[in-house]
Amino acid sequence: MPFTKHDLAKYPFLPKAADYIKELDLAVEDMEALPNILNHTQQRIVEAFDNPAETPRRPAPPNIGIPSFPVATMVVAAINDKYLKKRYALHEAKKAFAHLKRETTEKTLEIAKHFKWDIEIAPLEKTPYQRFAIHFVSYLQNTTTLQESKWKLINREVKEGKVYVTKNEACRLLQEEIRKYIETKLNTKVESLPPRIRIITEKLKNEFIARKETIRLEEYPETVDMKAFPPCIMAMYNAMSSGHHLSHIGRFTLTTFLINVGMTTENVIDLFRTLSDFNERLTRYQVEHVAGQRGSRTKYSPPTCATLRTHGVCTNPDEVCRKVKHPLRHYKRKIHEKTDNVAK
Repeated sequence: MPFTKHDLAKYPFLPKAADYIKELDLAVEDMEALPNILNHTQQRIVEAFDNPAETPRRPAPPNIGIPSFPVATMVVAAINDKYLKKRYALHEAKKAFAHLKRETTEKTLEIAKHFKWDIEIAPLEKTPYQRFAIHFVSYLQNTTTLQESKWKLINREVKEGKVYVTKNEACRLLQEEIRKYIETKLNTKVESLPPRIRIITEKLKNEFIARKETIRLEEYPETVDMKAFPPCIMAMYNAMSSGHHLSHIGRFTLTTFLINVGMTTENVIDLFRTLSDFNERLTRYQVEHVAGQRGSRTKYSPPTCATLRTHGVCTNPDEVCRKVKHPLRHYKRKIHEKTDNVAK
């Protein structure tokens, strides 16, 4: 199935996007004279260091969105900050993931095969929803940073060397592949820049350096670290994973906590699939509402520790629990302790 120019605006890392730029007969020197492309270049980078986990907006028109990607990649490579490179690659990969979830099966497969995946549509068999069968090598290469137990090979259905995954799971693995691919592109040494692009690069570099430490202190890690979960959250997570029902406040607390520490809505929804009364339509609505993707667009926060104690949800408090008043503060504190220990 051929990719349209609008597809390439969603997936500008594909080789066909470079072919499109060649058809436009655009060199980097030409792009610096086009303000729309330069403005979108800056927007891509600013969004990456403002909030790489944010739901992406609609893609820019192809004649702007496609060429702005290699320019932005070149600018980030020229700034040469390891932290910014990771945020930029993550942001671009998350944007691709958001589009892939709504993509046709054929195009999803084609993008996977661009990365040399051995992947095919799995037979329906016992499940009513479509699944993919991915060679275990491709699967393992893209689950190394995914800490949820569902990604462990021992917890997957494997047949003849192929791991069975849902479409959303395949898209999540592709997000990892895209992130790693973009990170490798960012390690290219930039020898020189056209004058206007050099000015933009210096401006963005200074802005990022000024805000870098604040960003690092405020953010959560790129991947959810379950080892930093408060005891109450871990207990609820384990109960849910085993198919046990939680109280209303337990469900709300677990859902809001997982959303706030960076778990995707799809992964939270998948956690609810273990329940005997699972209703995907209702669960999706509730999780997306909590995540601020529906209704008032308000992203909800978990209840305070005092509220959890009142409702009997607080279990096995540890030393950190005695120093904080909110589950998210516990998580951040554990993350920072872990980071400090690594630095030592």
